[in-house]
Amino acid sequence: MFTSADHGFMTRALELAAKGLTTTTPNPRVGCVIVRDGQAVGEGWHRRAGEPHAELVALGEAGGRARGATVYLTLEPCSHFGRTPPCVDALIEARVGRVITAMEDPNPKVNGQGLSRLREAGIDVRCGLLQHEATELNIGFVSRMMRGRPWVRMKLAASLDGLTALPDGRSQWITGEPARRDGHAWRARACAVLTGIGTVRDDDPRLDVRFVETTRQPLKVLVDSRLGVDLDARLLKGAPVLVACAVDNPDKERELRDRGCELLKLPDANGKVDLAALMAELGNRGLNEVHVEAGYKLNGSLVRAGVVDELLLYMAPALLGQGLGMFELPAPPDLEQRRALRFTEVDRVGTDLRVLARL
Repeated sequence: MFTSADHGFMTRALELAAKGLTTTTPNPRVGCVIVRDGQAVGEGWHRRAGEPHAELVALGEAGGRARGATVYLTLEPCSHFGRTPPCVDALIEARVGRVITAMEDPNPKVNGQGLSRLREAGIDVRCGLLQHEATELNIGFVSRMMRGRPWVRMKLAASLDGLTALPDGRSQWITGEPARRDGHAWRARACAVLTGIGTVRDDDPRLDVRFVETTRQPLKVLVDSRLGVDLDARLLKGAPVLVACAVDNPDKERELRDRGCELLKLPDANGKVDLAALMAELGNRGLNEVHVEAGYKLNGSLVRAGVVDELLLYMAPALLGQGLGMFELPAPPDLEQRRALRFTEVDRVGTDLRVLARL
C-alpha cells in the first residue's frame, strides 16, 4: 500500500513534528511534507497554539507547486474552526492530488471528518502510515482526547537494588549528571511537573527545567492534602504552582494565593487528595503530559489510583543495601496478582540505565 518513498517522506514529517515537542501544548505535535515529482516542495510543523498549523506552513512554502502534489501529514487535518481556520479547506483550495496521514485525529471535533471531506472533494486519501510512531509522539494528546486525562509518566532514580534514598532520606545524587540532564529533557516536554509535600519538605526542589533549552516552563503541581508547605519553599518561586489540597485553611490559602499559587480542593473519602479527580481536572485544563517526581508514598498512591501510565526509571550501577524504595504498595497475595509492566525501551545514559516501562 505504501512505498519506500512514502515511508521516507512520512519519516521526515515526523521529524518536523518533533520540533514542537516542548511548545505545542495543548495542541498535538504535527509535521507536514508536500511532494511533487518525487521532490519535497514544502515543509512545515506546528510551533505553538494560535500559530499556523503544519499544513498551512507547508502550503505557503509550496505555493502553486502544491497543485496535484502528495501531502504527508502526521495527523489528520482539522475540519473545525478553533484558533485557526480548518486546514482541510486550505488543502482542498490548493487542489492537492493525494493526502497520506499517519493517524486519524482522536479529537471528537475531527475524528475522521477531515479525511471524509478530502475524499468528498475528490482527493485520494490514505491513512495509517507509521501510525505507531505518530501516536507515540502525541501519546498525551491521544490520552486526553480518548480518556479525558493526561498521560502520566513517573520519573524515578534508583540503585540497582531498587532504592531511591538512604534510610535518612538523602538521595542526591544516586545517578550521574547525564541522567539528570536527560531527566530535564523529559520535564521540558511535559505540560506539568507533579510532586508531593514529602518531597518538597525533604528535598526542597525547584522542579523547573534548567539543564536543557526550553521556551516555557511546565506548570508545577503540588499534592499537599493539609497545606503544610513552607511558604519559603523553592517550588513556590518562579513558574505558577497549582496546589491540590483536601482541607480548608483560609489563612494558609490566602498566603499561598499572595505568592501566585492556585488552590484546588479535591478531598477523597479519606481526607487525602482525590488523585483520579486531579488528573481529570488537569485534562480539562488542556494538559497532555504530566511528569511525576515524587517520593515513595505519593508514587504508591498514584499507582493504586490507577493513573500512572509509564515509568521513566534511571538505574545506577550501585547498591545501597538499605534505604527507601520506589513505591509504598501492599504486597500481592501471590505472584500471579503482582502488578505487571511492559518494558518499551532500555538505553544507557552515561553510566546509568534508562528504562521505560508501561503499566
